[in-house]
Amino acid sequence: MSKVYLAGFVSFIFVLNCFAQREPVLKQIDLPHPYYFREMYLPQLTTGPSAAAWSPDSRSLVYSMAGSLWRQELGSAKAEQLTSGPGYDYQPDWSADGRWIVFARYDHDAVELWSFDTRDGQTRKMTSGGAVNVEPRFSPDGKRVAFVSTSYKGHFHIFVGRFEDGLLSGVRQLTPENMSSLPRYYYSKVDHEISPVWTRDGSEILFISNRGHIHGTGGFWKIKAEPGSEAREIHYEETNWKARPDFSPDGKRMVYASYLGQSWHQLWVMPAAGGDAFPISYGAFDNVNPRWSPDGSKIAFISNRDGNTSLWVQTIPGGEQTEVVARERKYLKRMGRLALQVVDARGKPMAARVFVTGADGLAYAPDDVWIHADDSFDRSERPFEAHYFDTSGTSEVTVPAGTVQVDVMRGFEFAFEQQQVEIKSGATTSASMRLRATIPYEPAEWVSGDVHTHMNYAGTYRNTPAHLVEQAAAENLAIVEDLVVNKEQRIPDMAYFSPKLDPASTLDHLLLHGQEYHTSYWGHLGLLNLTKNFLLPGYVAYPNTAAASLYPTNANVADMAHKQGALVGYVHPFDSIPDPAKDESLTNELPVDVALGKVDYIEVVGFSDHKSTAEVWYKLLNCGFRLPTAAGTDFMGNYASLRGPVGLNRVYAQVKPGPLKIKPWLAAIKAGRTFATNGPLLHFTLGERGIGGEVKLEKKQEARFSAEMHSIVPVDHLQIVCNGKLARELALDSKHTSAKVDGSIPLETSGWCVLRAFSDKAEYPILDLYPYATTSPVYVSVAGAPVRNVADAGYFVAWIDRLIAGAHSNTSWNTEAEKESVLGMLQEAIGKYARMKEVGDHAGIR
Repeated sequence: MSKVYLAGFVSFIFVLNCFAQREPVLKQIDLPHPYYFREMYLPQLTTGPSAAAWSPDSRSLVYSMAGSLWRQELGSAKAEQLTSGPGYDYQPDWSADGRWIVFARYDHDAVELWSFDTRDGQTRKMTSGGAVNVEPRFSPDGKRVAFVSTSYKGHFHIFVGRFEDGLLSGVRQLTPENMSSLPRYYYSKVDHEISPVWTRDGSEILFISNRGHIHGTGGFWKIKAEPGSEAREIHYEETNWKARPDFSPDGKRMVYASYLGQSWHQLWVMPAAGGDAFPISYGAFDNVNPRWSPDGSKIAFISNRDGNTSLWVQTIPGGEQTEVVARERKYLKRMGRLALQVVDARGKPMAARVFVTGADGLAYAPDDVWIHADDSFDRSERPFEAHYFDTSGTSEVTVPAGTVQVDVMRGFEFAFEQQQVEIKSGATTSASMRLRATIPYEPAEWVSGDVHTHMNYAGTYRNTPAHLVEQAAAENLAIVEDLVVNKEQRIPDMAYFSPKLDPASTLDHLLLHGQEYHTSYWGHLGLLNLTKNFLLPGYVAYPNTAAASLYPTNANVADMAHKQGALVGYVHPFDSIPDPAKDESLTNELPVDVALGKVDYIEVVGFSDHKSTAEVWYKLLNCGFRLPTAAGTDFMGNYASLRGPVGLNRVYAQVKPGPLKIKPWLAAIKAGRTFATNGPLLHFTLGERGIGGEVKLEKKQEARFSAEMHSIVPVDHLQIVCNGKLARELALDSKHTSAKVDGSIPLETSGWCVLRAFSDKAEYPILDLYPYATTSPVYVSVAGAPVRNVADAGYFVAWIDRLIAGAHSNTSWNTEAEKESVLGMLQEAIGKYARMKEVGDHAGIR
């Protein structure tokens, strides 16, 4: 999944204000790869419980659920709501005297710590300053609170403060900032410290830190609970944000969550001083966030065994597990129910994506569905990121009385619908929303698909093929390519990998399991339709592992995949345009593999900057290579916080009308009969040739074109681009949501043309940087002349020079033969570009 970030420059045509509107959630955190820590570490809104703490008598639990704190006695089905905004409340901890509960509240672009007085229900704000403060834990005597904060330079460190009468004072940073020299990729160069818990005598704090480690979130450390103390590591294994240890009441054992040797987190125990651990729960799902009861007889934890999150209690010893279910809820506010029906033109229920915002400005969803959060948002538009859930057509949501905003979306071929509904206290209000199809061409001829999804990727929920197909149905997405991939040492969906169509597929939705080859050095690859086996190891260039060598390269991987009949594509390529003259760390192999004929498609629209990726794509096309576009969301299907739903970035491939089948669709992608989009729908012909075709002219002349665009949101530009230059700006309708233009453009040299549409800023409900769509090229041959561009060929010569220098200096090769093989491959590729440049120079072509 993870992206390769490349430093570089952005050409002046992209110096737009398109990023100013949409900014990341909790942007004050200064760490790489926010989509990981935001989902796996920070609390997220779920309709099920997400974290729990025991009452001092071990008879009740307080837990966060649906953004509020709830209290429930064991053996009871009734839950009492303790907090109800403003904001979303998470991660409670209960003081030993039973009076106070501390928790983390997400509101006003920050996460602050608050206290709740169980005597009178009053809350007090304990921290301020706009940082992210999480995981509060009382000391055994209730006089101190340890927590994690980003208040120092935006990094996760542990702080301790004195607690008195619901307030914190004398807060001091316990763990100092330390910059590591280790070659980390997925984690910051700054060591982090997370998940503090006090030893039972209150003298020390146990925490998780990656000090001295390259991979994972680190090992188990202890430190005296006084600033200036030295920490020591007592146990190491590769953790992944979710260990969250807790001590037994006797202080001799600890329980924590681990995926050691398996694909899912389970509960493990080990001695409090460190040592050998063993599991006390099992299953192909996650059991996380364990809390030992004060009487030592039980462990409460969160499980996703049924897909959504749920709260369980396990006896110890014994192992009996009992779910704690809130079948009856006592709310603080006056509540009512929204009975929502989404229907098609005939009035029949239709699957869709739904956004429900209550009168209090908070998000709501049915009690039993997965709720998802956007990863960025426009602060001038809304106070929180958008939240949404999928419906099969009929849903019931409990919401505060008052005006409720309901938005409904179903892919890009239906109009986006919005409606306000008045909810009365204690009553059920019905609302029906009819979706209007706006598709300009037959869906049987243009089939949509997302070539880059991950069904499970260490997220909050547990996904299944059947549920992933339901997610696709809500987005009106026909084909889903689940790319099985590692997350740290594990491969969550390996059990589902198969060359066959997944049995959960339907007549309207096909699910296949391919592979993402996870090499962050050379660039990530999508491998579609592997017909024999998963390629292992699934990555190279992982420091301090047996896969540290740069061999095999992506070219070698592509050869292995092609032998299985797979399509090979470069995924989420560039966040900015690489500058070989300045970027000494440039390692992406794309121009090499394109020159050697190894690449079948590129995700021009994907989890990257579409315009920057397109600029690199244009340069490759200008060197005479034929490279179609596809599109992939990098959708993480079991995340609660993610970059858009499945099909946010999708490719439409032109096939012959008939039953939905995978082989014709893949063949259409390889042939370039595609357009990639996150919203606008395109149609383009040039010289009576369609997308992927070729216009052959005996001499330079005018050629007729036909361009059409339809979009559910406004776009700012509809353009024909030829050979990397703007050939024609096309007029849009008054709403900027459609256009149909026929005309002619001069074709003077061999090359290519595409139709593209984009906006200068984000447009809700497209949960992406900005709306963007592009066709694959229509190729142009004038008098049989080759396609050449000296400047672009020189650009790639400089690029590959960087790769050659990196290969020469690398010391991780297993053998000299590996090194020589890779250098030979790089020399072959650079020779192709050098000859283009040399021929062009002699001919006076620029």
